[in-house]
Parts: sequence; C-alpha cells; structure tokens
Amino acid sequence: MTAAYRNKGFDFTITSSTAFDHKWIYGRNIFESISEIVDEIFENYLSRPNVKQPILTQYCDGSRVTCPQWMSQWGSKALGDQGYSAIEILRYYYGDSMYINQAEQVAGIPASWPGYVLALGSTGDAVLQIQEQLNAISNNYPLIPRVAVDGIYGPATAEAVRIFQGIFGLTQDGIVGRRTWYKIQEIYVGVTRIAELNP
Repeated sequence: MTAAYRNKGFDFTITSSTAFDHKWIYGRNIFESISEIVDEIFENYLSRPNVKQPILTQYCDGSRVTCPQWMSQWGSKALGDQGYSAIEILRYYYGDSMYINQAEQVAGIPASWPGYVLALGSTGDAVLQIQEQLNAISNNYPLIPRVAVDGIYGPATAEAVRIFQGIFGLTQDGIVGRRTWYKIQEIYVGVTRIAELNP
C-alpha cells in the first residue's frame, strides 16, 4: 500500500507508521481523557517571533520508535509527571522562543469558546447564540426540544443541552462547557450546510 503513490509517479509515500506519519482511523478506540484535552486546546497554535511559516513539531513515541532531539510521546509524559507545563515541555524540545497562541476564531466555526461555562442563570449573547443553534439543530434532531431564544439560560435550555449531549456522546450535565460548545458549533455548521444544499 505504501508504494501505491510512487507506482503512480508521485515522489512520496504515505504510511501508517508513527515513525513517519500519524493516522486517525474512524471507529477505533480512543482515550476519553485525551479526547477531552484535545477539545480543550485545539484552538491554540504554536509560533516563534518573526517566523511566518508553519512550525513542524513532529514527534515519535520515544519507546518503540526513538527519534533523537525530537519531541516524544513518552518523553512528554515523563516531563508532565515532573510538573512541566505544556509550554515548558515544548520549550524543552524546541527552545525558549516557542510560544502558544490562541486563535481568535477557529476556521469554519461560527464563534470560538467565550471562555466561561453557560449554565442555569447565565444570560447574554453567548446564551442567545446557543439557543438559536440548538433550535436549528433540532430541525434535524427532533428529540432536541426547541427553546425560547431570549438569552436566558433557564431550565428549558438546560434540558435541550442535556438531550443534545446525550445524542452526541457528551456528559449529560445540561451545562455548556468547552466540549459541548464546540460540539454544538460543529453540528450547527453541519446541519445548516445540509439545509443550504437542500433548499
């Protein structure tokens, strides 16, 4: 399989080996804790002062495959166990000029995480947005009850969120934390694009 591209005249190969590439396989088991961490930090990106091109942060597992002076999975874990923060781990491997920045808006997402949890008693534009999006999603997922779009996070909004969370495999607490926020954004984008394709 890895020679398929070269046989077609391309000058590269694609593998499933962590020595070279990283591959996600739909339906494979994952660690829930890792999934939560990815959901929490995926809007962050790495940068160096005055460097405009993307920064390659390749790594290997450091156990089965060792790559001297590369970031490694188990090496990173060992540093984390010693109390190193994420930026300290990155700087250990890539130098002190490395920084973690937060994107103001994640591409393709209507609005990035507001930075606080939405729960009973919350009010404002973020609540209004979630209510509008849940109502749009309920057109495709009728188990999710429609809610009043009033910017007030009351019991009806909490229940709609709880049902949404159940449908999409999230903790059913009726609270819009970071994971639930981004899952609502993802599904909202999906259903509204479907609606655009089927007027």
